Amino acid sequence: MEQEKTDPRILRTRKLIMDSFIEISGKKEFKDITIKDITTEAMVNRATFYYHFEDKYDLLEKVLSEVLLINLNSDQVDQNELNEETIVSIFVAITNFQNSLSKRCHRGYEDTIARIIREQLEIIFYKMLLKRQPNDENQALKQTAVMLSWGLYGTAVEWRRNREVPPEEYIKPLIPFIIK
Repeated sequence: MEQEKTDPRILRTRKLIMDSFIEISGKKEFKDITIKDITTEAMVNRATFYYHFEDKYDLLEKVLSEVLLINLNSDQVDQNELNEETIVSIFVAITNFQNSLSKRCHRGYEDTIARIIREQLEIIFYKMLLKRQPNDENQALKQTAVMLSWGLYGTAVEWRRNREVPPEEYIKPLIPFIIK
């Protein structure tokens, strides 16, 4: 069965709305951003906005997920196995993502950001675990992926509190405990 291709105009419009939201979020707190602000900045009408997104919360989630995946370089991560290099790479991407958001975003995003990071990490870790042990029980692999995603996210939060060493140096001593 041939997969349908998305019209490039739809992709461009969606990107335009997301970029407009990112631009506005650097100036206003999320709670103060309106659909009108977004549509005015993107030069689209409300119907076009609602064709692409349910509401501003849906837009926020999609923007954060996409930016995180770009930071994680998801294609490269999908190809990798669960090893020291991959964990360091993911950890550095998470800390970079959090740093870039803290400079652009105001308060009120933390819970959404945390959930999106953990969900994306869970998917990535599950794929890696499945590659490593394809015959293992799915539920155990899913639970392990959840544990790894929460653990790595929590470690990134802890690193942000101290920042005494670069993220690479912070995570490397912990990796033997994760891998074994």
